[in-house]
Formats: sequence, structure tokens, C-alpha cells
Amino acid sequence: MDPGQFFASSRVLIVAGKGGVGKTTASATLALAAARTGLSVLLVEVAGRSATAPMFGADAPGYEESTVYDEAAAGSVRARSITPDDALVEWLKKHGFARIAKRMAKSGLLEIVATATPGIKDLLVLGRIKALEAEGVADLIIVDAPAAGHAIQFLQAPVGVREAARTGVLNRQAVEVLEMLDDPSRCRAVLVSIPEETPINELVDTAFAVEDEVGLALGPVVINGILPTIAGLGDVDGFSDLADTEVADVRLAADLRRDRLSLQAEQLERLETQLPLAQIRLPQLFTTEIGPAQLHELADAALASIEALEEWA
Repeated sequence: MDPGQFFASSRVLIVAGKGGVGKTTASATLALAAARTGLSVLLVEVAGRSATAPMFGADAPGYEESTVYDEAAAGSVRARSITPDDALVEWLKKHGFARIAKRMAKSGLLEIVATATPGIKDLLVLGRIKALEAEGVADLIIVDAPAAGHAIQFLQAPVGVREAARTGVLNRQAVEVLEMLDDPSRCRAVLVSIPEETPINELVDTAFAVEDEVGLALGPVVINGILPTIAGLGDVDGFSDLADTEVADVRLAADLRRDRLSLQAEQLERLETQLPLAQIRLPQLFTTEIGPAQLHELADAALASIEALEEWA
């Protein structure tokens, strides 16, 4: 399908996955891929980190937005980090409580309020994202959500607050966030995994929890770190000038790679059976850091995967 059409199908994509599977890299990759279709993209980090900007070769953003990618012939990516404290201070300022906001920020009162009302911190962040979506600040907002375990708690926060606060501002905020999460044209979840048994298991569990317990529609899953096949793997005829021990090492390396490829194929097949969603596959990059060149390589793969998808609802 047309990647531009795909990225325009929802205004917010919440990217979640088990820690260590490349969730943040996938978020940055999707943001760049969407920008290359001509969209303006806002990339939001919510876990108090600013890990995506260096992938674009830019400085880490703060609460205020900063542009990390801007091509005249294509779209752009702006990045920002949203924390509960900053979100609360901004909300209070907008509603005429600037003086209270300053005192709360300095006194740590938010911690007391958060303890008394579980879920309020996550609701503050989701409420800010909802406001950004409603204001139309970008064609697409991509949220690098907390790791999978906390992601469910993060997304369920509005339900808990709505039940705890039956009336008033908090209830209204929770209801409005839930309306966004329940509307696929406004918001979808994109889950990320690597092709290994435990992360796949967690992805499947998270997918059912996101749909059944949160009511959030799922987009395609992103499979990160796909190993490429190698033609002639294990063929040592071309190594006749090597010592026997070196040939043995080559055979051992080839066996290990075949085993990994077999395991990868087995897990991908299992995922397709247990969770019949479209897949966006990103290649394994044999590097310790992701910079602009690597990010464009991943975006190329993402765009190719999306082009190969069937029409997406």
C-alpha cells in the first residue's frame, strides 16, 4: 500500500514493546519513514529519556520541541520529551494557575498528589498527547511509549482515574483521552519485537491486553533485527588456502548462523499464527550505534515493508 496513506490512517501511533527489542529505534524509524512521505511528524518520548534525537544527528530535545529532520523536498520530524511534571505545569498555566504551577514544581507536591491518585502521572502525559493531537500540531504524532510491562499500565491509567474521579476535571480529562484511544482514526498501537521466543511471547500477550483491556486498535507489528540470509552458507570450497582449524571455525560460524536463521523463521511463523497482523520487518544492523545513515537504512526497509502490505484499515 502507499506508505503515505498508511501513515495518514491514524493521527497518533503509540509504539510499545519489551525493553531491549529496539522500541525507541523503531519509533525513530517510523518517524523518519513518515516524514519521507511528506508528513510533518512529532516524535514524543515519555519515559524521561531523549534517545531518539542523536539518531537524527541532533541534540536531545527537552519539553519544548526541536526539529531533528527537515527536508525541503519531503516532510519533517520534530521531537520533544513529555514528563508528568512538565505536563501538569503547562496544564495549570493554561487554566490560569501559573503561580500554583510554580509552587507545585518546586515543592514536589505532584508526588503527593500522584500517590493519592494512582495513574494521574500517566494521565497527565496522555492528556498532553491528546491535546497535541486535537490541536493538529503535526500530521502524525509518534509516541515512544514505556516498555511493555509499564505500557499497559500507562494506557490503562485513564480508566483507573475515570473510575476514581467520577466528576470534575480529572474525570473529563480521562474520558477525553479514552475517546482518543478508542478511535482508530485518531490512535493506534504499534508493537515491537525481535524474532526470539520470549519477546514474541510478550508481544502476543501485550497485543491482547492492548485490544481487550484498553480498547486500542493495533497497527502492524514491527519486527526488529531480522538477520539476512546468506547464499552459500557453509560452503568452504573457496577457503582451500586456510588451515584446517580455520576451516573448522568457518563451518562452526556457518552452523551458528543457520541455527539462528532457523530459529528466526520458526518464531516469525509462530507469530503469524498467534497474532495474524501485518509485519514491518527491519534488518539487523551490525553496529553499536544508530546514526542518521543507519536510520535512513532502517526507514528504507520500513517503507518497503509498508509498500508490500495489503490495504490497511
